[in-house]
Amino acid sequence: MPDVSQAAPTAPPAPAAPYIRHDRRSGLTDPWEPLYSHRSADAVWVGLWAAEPHANSRGFVHGGLITALADNAMGLSCAQARGDPRPSLVTVNLCVDFVSTARVGQWVEVRPEVIRTGSRLCFATALVLADGEVCARANATFAIPAR
Repeated sequence: MPDVSQAAPTAPPAPAAPYIRHDRRSGLTDPWEPLYSHRSADAVWVGLWAAEPHANSRGFVHGGLITALADNAMGLSCAQARGDPRPSLVTVNLCVDFVSTARVGQWVEVRPEVIRTGSRLCFATALVLADGEVCARANATFAIPAR
């Protein structure tokens, strides 16, 4: 007879407003779903509930995932600041400093800020938070491809 003493795992709750399901999909981020985002006048925040598939062998959220989410959120924020409905920016430089750890079960979110948009380059910075505490900071430069 199967062991029923353990409850079946439940899906993490949807985050509180202002987050909604992220609508920009890619082959890289699809395995990380569900992703959530919040669009303000100034930026696009991206977040997720950290789960086992997001973790490294030590149980921390993998730095590669944090880096990719930061890149994504900063690029979308720069595109939004430019009024670009079809983001096509290309990452030129990306730097991430890991300040602390994020762990499975925590709400991880990237909060970018656009520093400057020009005719050829855009600059952004971001804080990555785990349950509201800074776990990383990022800076990026994006090129604007010629149309």
